[in-house]
Amino acid sequence: MKQFGLIGRNISYSFSKGYFADKFKNENIVGSAYDVFDLQQIQEVEKVFETEDIKGFNVTIPYKQDVIPFLDELSPEAKEIGAVNTVLIQDRKKIGYNTDCFGFQTSLQPLLKPNHTNALVLGYGGAAKAVIYVLEKLGIQYQIVSREASEGRISYDDLNEEIINSHQLIINCSPIGTFPNITSAPNIPYEFLTSEHLLYDLIYNPEVTQFLQNGIEKGATIKNGYEMLVQQAEKSWEIWNKLL
Repeated sequence: MKQFGLIGRNISYSFSKGYFADKFKNENIVGSAYDVFDLQQIQEVEKVFETEDIKGFNVTIPYKQDVIPFLDELSPEAKEIGAVNTVLIQDRKKIGYNTDCFGFQTSLQPLLKPNHTNALVLGYGGAAKAVIYVLEKLGIQYQIVSREASEGRISYDDLNEEIINSHQLIINCSPIGTFPNITSAPNIPYEFLTSEHLLYDLIYNPEVTQFLQNGIEKGATIKNGYEMLVQQAEKSWEIWNKLL
């Protein structure tokens, strides 16, 4: 039995286990199982490595960067991004990949219009790093927004009408608005949004976050993170199977 799974913290809500269970059933994939490994601290990943027949796992919040020191090797993309969401275990070697970038780019590109040349990236965790990698690849300028201003980043308090008008792609990479905190949203001046804006939320639960609802009310185009999740999961499966 080939064992796969997901590591993260407080992830009982996880999309991945149900997705792979359905995939295995619908595609008649036998001899494979997918489980959730809920780790309270990253050091516990050592126990995951000892799981019988473990072949690989996905990585979610908050360990996409923290897992790197426990790995033997990184793919070129994962190394450049500085975050890992997929691990392959082959001949006892632990190799880190990033398929978030593939999922994000695949789901974003069909929505882009000529005016989407500047983006605001809300948050700066592991997922944001994959988003930034894609924006750079697509030639889209970006500004990182975090709780406190620092070199290369502005704070939410710095946002104003001029910045919102000149950045018509806004991507929420923070966990703000995730179930059960569905009434929360990143603190941006939504009153300046227009129908020219595209709001992308990496969150998929709820389907329409408060961030996206605020965009709808201003006529903006919206996209949640579900398609990104599906695409990155399929890419993970491709890596695990192609290289095993």
